[in-house]
Amino acid sequence: MSLFPQWREKTEGIVAPDERLPWPQTLAMGVQHVVAMFGATVLAPLLMGFDPNVAILMSGIGTLIFFFIVGGKVPSYLGSSFAFIGVVIAATGYAGQGANPNLGVALGGIIACGVLYTLIGLVVMAVGTGWIERFMPPVVTGAVVAVIGLNLAAVPIKNMAPTPFDAWMQAVTFVSVGAVAVFTRGMVQRLLILVGLIVATVIYAVLTNGLGLGQPIDFSKVANAPWFGMPGFASPVFDANAMLLIAPVAVILVAENLGHIKAVSAMTGRDMNPYMGRAFVGDGIATIVSGASGGTGVTTYAENIGVMAATKIYSTAIFVVAALIAIVLGFSPKFGALIQTVPVAVMGGVSIVVFGLIAVAGAKIWVDNQVDFSNNTNLIVAAITLILGTGDYTLRLGEFALGGIGTATFGAIILYALLNRSK
Repeated sequence: MSLFPQWREKTEGIVAPDERLPWPQTLAMGVQHVVAMFGATVLAPLLMGFDPNVAILMSGIGTLIFFFIVGGKVPSYLGSSFAFIGVVIAATGYAGQGANPNLGVALGGIIACGVLYTLIGLVVMAVGTGWIERFMPPVVTGAVVAVIGLNLAAVPIKNMAPTPFDAWMQAVTFVSVGAVAVFTRGMVQRLLILVGLIVATVIYAVLTNGLGLGQPIDFSKVANAPWFGMPGFASPVFDANAMLLIAPVAVILVAENLGHIKAVSAMTGRDMNPYMGRAFVGDGIATIVSGASGGTGVTTYAENIGVMAATKIYSTAIFVVAALIAIVLGFSPKFGALIQTVPVAVMGGVSIVVFGLIAVAGAKIWVDNQVDFSNNTNLIVAAITLILGTGDYTLRLGEFALGGIGTATFGAIILYALLNRSK
């Protein structure tokens, strides 16, 4: 398997993974994919107190790692994973504002997750994916994904609205995002989170900097930041509790990647299953590298799959270009300073939308796969999992503690295995 496919140039119609547009058009499409991944890749680190420049840089490097490991056969972009937010906040006690003071502890857990994910990928390369689908049917994956969103609900509402004005600005923000989602079309609608955030930030600036109603936005850091410089790399700290809490996120990343590759297979008409194990390994190693540098865990991005579905252009060359652009952005402190001017209240409003969308995504897995809740096994697994995660049910064994998302994840898998034995 060669590292770089010999892309055949194509100027019209559907463009397959091993084909490419002329290079100027490929560059333009690469920029579009950067725009598509940008909002979520930047938002996730901000919600966890990570450096967004490092996250953008590592998304580019991670995408290149993935590209090399799958031999350029699978078109995917790797960006910051929202599946880590709940466990990182739980492991570090992050309050939702500023830099995360316990960042190193989170990074050690992210590396542990990447190692587990890579091992799962190696097993899949050896024996296939049948065992994953047997242990993690849609009722389990849907419940676990829903729990991630529900477990986070208190973070923006309790921690990111310190004043009544901020609470109102959160409402302005989620209404702005909703308006973009419903009343716009095309690329603007695809970027609903980013566009809604920008609209709400402008309204916030008018009300605070202009009318003096709240804490004004400080733009001096943007003016003083250099155009190019090193991002804020950080070193991991390996804490057993954090590693035990964060490593199970690998289960979610497996489910995401499995679904994404099946979607790409359906869109391209090509069987991507032979590359499934390699895709898991590529994503796992990219997560390890990101965690070792101060970045978030990464995953294949549905946003970019959506762009491919809309454009019918599946060339892997586009993702090499997009990754290189992200790497350049990662070395711009001015870019990072601009991102960090977003007010906490606006981030809180966006968080309400994002966490809600994660919860609904879990329900969508049930609907899309027609999960039968008249079946008592499915009913009990889903019911218990949702409450374990939402109520932050914690199990302790000596100094080890497994919080709500961890108990919900393992609980769903184990419960299904126990209750489904008769089948």
